Amino acid sequence: MNWKSILQFQCVGVVMALAVIVAIPVGYAAAREMQCDSDHVVVPTDEGPVMGLRTMTMNEFLGIPYAAPPVGALRWKPPQPPAGWHGLLDATKFANHCPQVASYFGVASTTEDCLYLNVYTPADHECLWGDDHNGHPVMVWIHGGALVVGESDDYDPSKLVAENVIVVTFNYRLGFLGFLAHPALAAETNYGGSGDYGFMDQQAALEWVRRNIKYFGGNPDRVTIFGESAGGLSVHTQLASPGAEGLFQGAIVESGAYFLTTTPLALAEAAGTQAAIAMGCSDQSAKCLRSLPVGTLLAYAGSDLTGNVDGKVLTQPIDTALLSGQFNQVPVMEGSNHDEWRLFVADDFELPTGIPTSSANYSAWVDASFGNALPAGILDYVVDVLYPPTSPNPPAPSIALGAVGTDGIFACNSRSAIRQMAKFVPVFAYEFNDQNAPELFLPPDTVSGMPYGAAHASEIQYLFNLPASALNPLNADQQKLSRDMTGYWTNFARFSNPNSFFTPYWPPYNSNADQFQSLIPPHPRTESTFCTNHKCGFWAPGS
Repeated sequence: MNWKSILQFQCVGVVMALAVIVAIPVGYAAAREMQCDSDHVVVPTDEGPVMGLRTMTMNEFLGIPYAAPPVGALRWKPPQPPAGWHGLLDATKFANHCPQVASYFGVASTTEDCLYLNVYTPADHECLWGDDHNGHPVMVWIHGGALVVGESDDYDPSKLVAENVIVVTFNYRLGFLGFLAHPALAAETNYGGSGDYGFMDQQAALEWVRRNIKYFGGNPDRVTIFGESAGGLSVHTQLASPGAEGLFQGAIVESGAYFLTTTPLALAEAAGTQAAIAMGCSDQSAKCLRSLPVGTLLAYAGSDLTGNVDGKVLTQPIDTALLSGQFNQVPVMEGSNHDEWRLFVADDFELPTGIPTSSANYSAWVDASFGNALPAGILDYVVDVLYPPTSPNPPAPSIALGAVGTDGIFACNSRSAIRQMAKFVPVFAYEFNDQNAPELFLPPDTVSGMPYGAAHASEIQYLFNLPASALNPLNADQQKLSRDMTGYWTNFARFSNPNSFFTPYWPPYNSNADQFQSLIPPHPRTESTFCTNHKCGFWAPGS
């Protein structure tokens, strides 16, 4: 019987396939192959076999546990290994995502049993990879949402998978459940820190990929992590984390440089102590904290969680690690969007209040954008000299406010990180620049009439299909840009370099040339005006 006959035998029916896969010991040596029929695919893992869906575009394995449920005594503990299972795990539907309130960026949940991942593989013509095949490149997506909202379910990676890569998405603990720092929790550890449990979850997911992705046809030595917003901050965190060493070979940061100074443990635990009082745990005990209902934790968790230097995940601030070269030195792609802050102008200021940005509130809203931390003289200079509204009437003040936040919070911090890392590793810098990108997360800003432009998170739809993508399809030129971007992202995952014969050339970053790839439809081009356009001489002098 030749190998094609063997494949045909393996694919004759799912009942036979399941009988074969359950009967053999689970392990790479005992069972390397996928068993398949027209609708289902069965793959062994270290914990037990899983059955996914075969679609026209890719194979989907959904809701696979990568860690034990972090409930009861495991709340605010490092993630523990998942329990194995006997028989077959149904991996044809998403599992729970982590607790959060309802938002534009995530569906409400109160279920702490949420540490699950999804694996998407190319729809290969055959169901068996030979022993000499190294496997497909693997891209592991870390979702955004300010570390308080978001879920893996929303990201359909069929555009990327069509380029013959494997994509993994996963959930991680959010809000106080993922990032509460508190002295009582630190007292339970052997490293004297607390918080950053969501970042530990991310490392547990990467460790699962390291152990298991070979069964899905992936190459465990060709893993790229990528994420947007809080997902991008998470990528920076994993770059700086000693615990992530060796878990990935490339990193892509999308709009993730907004907070690289990293909160010291003492400040994070002081905030946790105050939160404990507000939530009814004035005795400051771990027992009381673990008894709190999820709803109480969600009610008090803010949107300013950024992790801390806990002594385990992070031993130093991210920016210190990048500046000194004490980070996991792998090739990096990093960038930001031209109009990042316009999303927040709408979401934080105008839509909730129904009040447009104007000369009456402009200075106060600029100050609020920076946590009311700008010195008075600096605030006046920013408002009166650097970013004066060109007109007192909407949407000009809204656009000016958007430019302030974009430059001071996202763009110039991103450029600083790029320049720091480029001293040690290859870096490819970009700016997403489609001024007409569909806005999929927020309703139109009818309060001021502000156009969203290339707002925060607007580049994601060029890489993934999102829940609202079908209602707001990309036009022909945007589809061309989408193809170039998926080519860049997947080529980087495959070769540590985004370039190919099929996309405009993207030069590696050089601090003297200061070149960014402008992702603008219909096709990208290289530009050298990023620093001037975003006033980085003011926001990041000397970087």
